[in-house]
Amino acid sequence: MYIDAEFPLDPELVYLNHAAVGVWPRRTADAIKAFAEQNMVRGAADYPQWLKTERELRGRLRRLVNAASADDIALCKNTSEALSLIAYGLDWQAGDNIVSTSQEFPSNRIVWESLQGQGVELRPADISVDDPEAAMIALCDENTRLISVSSVQYATGIRMDLNRLGSFCHDNNILFCVDAIQSLGALRFDAQACHADFVVADGHKWMLGPEGVALFYSRAAARDQLQLLQYGWHMVERAGDFDALEWSAAKSARRFEPGSPNMVGIYALNASLSLLEEVGYEAVENAVLANASSLIEWVQRRSDLELITPANPDRHAGIVTFRLQGLDSAGHTALYRSLMAGGLICANRAGGIRLSPHFYSDLSRFELLWDRISVQPHA
Repeated sequence: MYIDAEFPLDPELVYLNHAAVGVWPRRTADAIKAFAEQNMVRGAADYPQWLKTERELRGRLRRLVNAASADDIALCKNTSEALSLIAYGLDWQAGDNIVSTSQEFPSNRIVWESLQGQGVELRPADISVDDPEAAMIALCDENTRLISVSSVQYATGIRMDLNRLGSFCHDNNILFCVDAIQSLGALRFDAQACHADFVVADGHKWMLGPEGVALFYSRAAARDQLQLLQYGWHMVERAGDFDALEWSAAKSARRFEPGSPNMVGIYALNASLSLLEEVGYEAVENAVLANASSLIEWVQRRSDLELITPANPDRHAGIVTFRLQGLDSAGHTALYRSLMAGGLICANRAGGIRLSPHFYSDLSRFELLWDRISVQPHA
């Protein structure tokens, strides 16, 4: 099967860490190699082809989030940059508040906390409850300007009901920002169905791309509320007219891209997304969820393990986190190091072990490797 050829992984590894950094498909490595060779022998002689590849990527990202137009897509360096463009682009008033959760990755927490000097309050909801969306909604009031939430929480793996949160925001004139880094490329996503004003995500996790290139989706009416923070030749409406003395910011989301794009990252992410499109996002989602369900069932069968990730299929995505009964945080850190050294590539999150298989992941060797490594003492 050609999928196996796309992922010629080291046979000594069982790679279950796509929630941290994903594996590149072969075509992605080939695309970068070809681009480097082209630069070496032809320089920028084929620059129009570079621009064509950039347009292809914007089109793929548009389809990935079901944006109304490729004009809604900007290419940023990472999730943190995109969130900062939102946080410092909005015109805040003292007394405004932002509602989020107590489980967010630092990227989706620190940027909002940094607004405290402007009199803006961050309200983190405890979502370790039966109805996490209700917990968030309960913190909103007439001064809530924005809800910012991860589609899937990075440590516990809780999947949020974005349509419910987005509908609440839409009905109450609250901006809705989604950090989708733990679901894009694994689960299908519809920015219009969930009324997202902003969607941000790096390409290096479930999208199987490199670090250094990220999606920043903004609904047209929402991006018009953002003041610009960066300026340069690339963010103007007439970007190719270098002699023009008069300029205006691009009407599209390109206004958030001040200078030369990361063409290496663009070539790589475009290649990675081409594979996901070929497989089909529905098929990818089904396989990711099936792999996660397999791991959840494995945890539940064992009396020595405690599942952290919700078992409810509607509440998890590709992340499965669990703890060993009776093992403290330091012990889990030691276990994590042993697992990594033994070739089981995972992460140490939420005081336990986090596994995150993708659609192509082969779990056939996982249990054997786990049993061999986990019996070692961990103190």
